[in-house]
Amino acid sequence: MTTTLAAKIARDYGTPAAVIDMDRVERNIARVQAACDAAGLANRPHIKTHKSPELAKLQIKAGARGITCQKLGEAEVMADAGIDDILISYNLLGEEKMARLGRLHARVNVTVAADNPVVVADLTKAAAAAGCALPVVVECDTGRQRAGVETPGEAIALARLISTSPGLSFAGFMLYPTEDGWPKAQRFFDEALAGVRALGLEPAIVSTGGTPNLKNLGRLRGATEHRPGTYIYNDRMQMAAGVATLDDCALHIYATVVSRAAPERGILDAGSKTLTADSGGLDGFGLILEHPEAKIARFAEEHGFLDLARSNTRPNIGDVVRIVPNHVCVVVNMLDEVVMVRGDEIVGVLPVAARGKLR
Repeated sequence: MTTTLAAKIARDYGTPAAVIDMDRVERNIARVQAACDAAGLANRPHIKTHKSPELAKLQIKAGARGITCQKLGEAEVMADAGIDDILISYNLLGEEKMARLGRLHARVNVTVAADNPVVVADLTKAAAAAGCALPVVVECDTGRQRAGVETPGEAIALARLISTSPGLSFAGFMLYPTEDGWPKAQRFFDEALAGVRALGLEPAIVSTGGTPNLKNLGRLRGATEHRPGTYIYNDRMQMAAGVATLDDCALHIYATVVSRAAPERGILDAGSKTLTADSGGLDGFGLILEHPEAKIARFAEEHGFLDLARSNTRPNIGDVVRIVPNHVCVVVNMLDEVVMVRGDEIVGVLPVAARGKLR
């Protein structure tokens, strides 16, 4: 069964197509901003999900304090659009990046993260190129085992190094606690805070992160801001984490059933290049709204393999279905544009301006 809107999308844009419900987008922005306000935290949304200056501006208009970017290239796109308060939450290294960072910081307010002395040494070159002090937060690993210093002692030592490095200023701490690891994060932060205060330093920024951690807003005593990203669109992973409902999912992939080779099989025109092979630890690769018991079992690059064995309803060839992706951030990075809708009306096309900015 193809909805009226799906028929319009297929007719005007073809499939697969990414479609965002602007009413849901705006509702998600307002909901999370209100939650941050209620917790006494600034909201610094991560643009890695939408990669759109226009949507970032909507978030700032709603009350966000600047934005977060993961890559320098994303930050450059946002700065070009007039956004002037940017946290780059990633270690930056190398002459090419330091030159670009220096040029960027000369025109907008940038804060960067570091978790080791090698990065800190490089950042002094960017500060020199910018001609102004570059604020640096210490990234702390409190259990996720990704990036970040692993002990409070290392955090204190790195804060000292930052504060004594030419052109750099110690700005604070950046954490991304696991969903159940906030007591550990509190112990880590308390010890690190006491240590930097003993050095005469005071963190202006204590930044926590993650849409899955929205349920933990305000749990870290001393936090000043939170960095959620996926909440603007949401996806199956956020539903599984208990921080979003199906009605909160604002982006859907519209795909056409192009083959039904057998009664319990089918093929979508959306493969791994559209829906991504990142399962997020979930069963299948997306939720089909019209056939929720159906399973997108596997992919080729342009083929989505449907397993219909458990589905009471089965699509016909030519049907256009709507899919909630497992991991929407990766999906958006593969798109040039998204189609904007309100209700059953198409209201425009939004370029994904910062897609593919891997450097």
